Amino acid sequence: MLTKFTLALLAASSSLSAHASCLHGTSLLRREVSGGQVQVSSFGYDEEKGPLLWAGLSPNNTACNTGRNQSPIVLDASIPDAPAIAVSFQPTHDAELENLGSTLEVVGVNGTTNFQGKDHFLRQFHFHTPSEHRINGEYHPLEMHMVHESADGGFVVLGVFFSLTEDGTTTELLSAVTEHLSGAAEPGSITETGDLDFAELSNALQNKPKFHYTGSLTTPPCKEGINFVILKEPLALNVKTYNALKKIMKYNARYTQNALGRDNLLHMAAAQFA
Repeated sequence: MLTKFTLALLAASSSLSAHASCLHGTSLLRREVSGGQVQVSSFGYDEEKGPLLWAGLSPNNTACNTGRNQSPIVLDASIPDAPAIAVSFQPTHDAELENLGSTLEVVGVNGTTNFQGKDHFLRQFHFHTPSEHRINGEYHPLEMHMVHESADGGFVVLGVFFSLTEDGTTTELLSAVTEHLSGAAEPGSITETGDLDFAELSNALQNKPKFHYTGSLTTPPCKEGINFVILKEPLALNVKTYNALKKIMKYNARYTQNALGRDNLLHMAAAQFA
């Protein structure tokens, strides 16, 4: 029989209130802006606020150390190919880049991804360095997550890797996102992006091979049931843009989780040392 405490904990865990998680900007976690500053994250990637201790930061975060379908994971031949998707992103002239403390996030963008016959609407996209997912164990220097929400509350995250180029070429979208990057150097700060053109990205997402699996948010509260559709081939990234992003975000990648359906690694560690 569940105790009153357990019932209260389960109820609390369904309330998604982790500041500036991957759900930021959706119906479950509204953006909070005051005095020209955006609210910063209540979690981090170092010391007592880092991923090993996320579950202890809030009772809402229990899935971070008990969930059995957590993200990120290693992507390999065991992960199925994604079904065909249709994407439509609108060119944007007035998007904003926000420093949430835990990531750099672009808001004020419009787009739709039709996944498994249902429209999902782009709420924001943000970055992780190094990449959170790995392909056959190999990481990339940068990963972008495009967070979509459907009318009935379903979530699809489009994942895109970026790899450093030897000839200095880079993806036009990244150049536009970072056009005024210095204005978002400090946590809470907001700046404008350049004009965003998604043509190259849309073409890749619709025509190149992708992985699909159902996992979780890679930030607190680590909510499960999140569909990831991830491009297998990385897009171009030059060293200058990478260094500029890394200087601000530093390290903001959750450690690799156990294979899907297996016990949570933190749960296993706790049992081992009990």
